[in-house]
Amino acid sequence: MKRTIIIAEAGVNHNGKIDIAKRLILKAKNIGADYIKFQLYEPDEISTKKAEKALYQKKHSHKKETQYGLLKRLHLNNDEMFKLYKYAKKKGIGFLLSVFDVKSLEFLEKIKLDYLKIPSGEINNLPFLISVRKLQKNIILSTGMANLKEIKTAYKLLKNKKKKFIILHCTSAYPTPDIDANLGLITVLKKKFKTTIGYSDHTQGIEAAICAVTLGASVIEKHFTLNKKMKGPDHTSSLNPYEFERMVLSIRKIEKFFSKKKYFITRSEMKNIPIVRKSIVASKDISKEEKFSIKNLTTKRPGTGISPMKWFKVLNKKARRKFVKDQLISL
Repeated sequence: MKRTIIIAEAGVNHNGKIDIAKRLILKAKNIGADYIKFQLYEPDEISTKKAEKALYQKKHSHKKETQYGLLKRLHLNNDEMFKLYKYAKKKGIGFLLSVFDVKSLEFLEKIKLDYLKIPSGEINNLPFLISVRKLQKNIILSTGMANLKEIKTAYKLLKNKKKKFIILHCTSAYPTPDIDANLGLITVLKKKFKTTIGYSDHTQGIEAAICAVTLGASVIEKHFTLNKKMKGPDHTSSLNPYEFERMVLSIRKIEKFFSKKKYFITRSEMKNIPIVRKSIVASKDISKEEKFSIKNLTTKRPGTGISPMKWFKVLNKKARRKFVKDQLISL
């Protein structure tokens, strides 16, 4: 199993403040994430001013605030995002962005990203996808709320043989009920698409992400916050630093479980062979010249003598010397 790419999805959990965003970057680095990811958008490009909020957004924002107002309040401009990009690079952690509108794509000319993340809500946004295709970037595509036909259409439009492409199975519910995680789709996507498959996890806890790795997910993305009690739409459905680190450590441990595919006896079990296996021994005292038989032989530990697999080669042979009960037989 290759090393799993782990993305700490900070999203808008910076609450529109660059100092919190920097703390998220530093913490993500310290707990073992490979990448920190933020959301890049222009409020005027992403939403009308009267668009309603999603239910989970309503629970964690001002009642009278529109979706546009929420997005504007949580917005970091391009200059601030560039500072975060430089800060992440300085701290030695990968930097990623989910981009939500065509105008924001222009910012990518200023920075170098390993991947451009297309969020689930843009998978059927044809003008946006066409603009992304022109950039010829490595792509991460989230599939939340999409059917297989929509995934295939976006994949066909964006796939570039010279660029990397990652598809993330995703359920766009915050948090996602366990019954809706539908992790079996990871194996379906692996069969349908000849590309890297991962999982963008919105369930509560770390179990789904860990399970996804055992099913073959090569990338794990999980929402990340400094504190679940902070005000904002995504904090309660995110992992805090302690939980995220537990997830990282669990995934790294799982990778060791799947590290080898060839069947062989491991070094750790070799030393137990002579202790746990058995040898052919005398079941009672045996006289010299007496024939070995099922009446005077048995098998017992340790396994340092003649292997029980040679049982029939020993039977009916004459003992060349005396053997006492429980003594290992030698020919």
